Amino acid sequence: MRFRKRPIEVEAVRYLPGLTCTEETFVIKAGAQRVAAALGLALVSVDTSPRAARFPGDDEAWDFGQGAGFYLDATQAPWSTAYRMRSWVVDELPALIEAHFPVRPGVRGIFGHSMGGHGALTLALQHPGHYRSLSALAPIVAPSRVPWGQKAFTRYLGEERAAWRAYDAVELLGTRRFDGELLVDQGLDDKFLERELKPELLEEAARAAGQPLTLRRHPGYDHSYYFVATFVEDHLRHHACALLS
Repeated sequence: MRFRKRPIEVEAVRYLPGLTCTEETFVIKAGAQRVAAALGLALVSVDTSPRAARFPGDDEAWDFGQGAGFYLDATQAPWSTAYRMRSWVVDELPALIEAHFPVRPGVRGIFGHSMGGHGALTLALQHPGHYRSLSALAPIVAPSRVPWGQKAFTRYLGEERAAWRAYDAVELLGTRRFDGELLVDQGLDDKFLERELKPELLEEAARAAGQPLTLRRHPGYDHSYYFVATFVEDHLRHHACALLS
């Protein structure tokens, strides 16, 4: 009688893409698979919003609705019936991945780009112990204070700003910290740097909270996937150090 050998379990890292992207963008553009394979990591790429449900106005703007779910659970109608990306990323997707693929249960990393960097930071801070490693590329660190976040939060979460704090990394660092070091990379030629990203706010909040943070600023780099592809290996190695130790 022959027995099928059980596949070796590996550690899984979730990647959250940014505005306008899908789960395929990172897979096609980042060039991360070779590095992940060499490090013994599984990569899980996530979509940015629901795609099947259609609501009035969900495809009128590139920074709201389809392609712009902001990795939160909406509380306002009609968005609350389908825009529940926090529940999908934190609860539902890990259960599916760990049930059907040879990954180590409970050993998870998370990172993302732009809106996805916002999602990675906030979900890890919201759920202590759920992720063992965390990083971000050009993240939206204080969405409550910038146009992208204000536009999305007003519609998804309502006018009451107290409800926004749970999805704002700078606000979250006022009351909690991640059990590990954060790695953040930011291009200094990023056209969204001053208006939407504001990494200095994360730096200040981390310093006040005693949160270990490595924030690297890179002259000449913009917001594109050329930037992501350049530094993704550093991020995967950062996750491997935490997940494989």
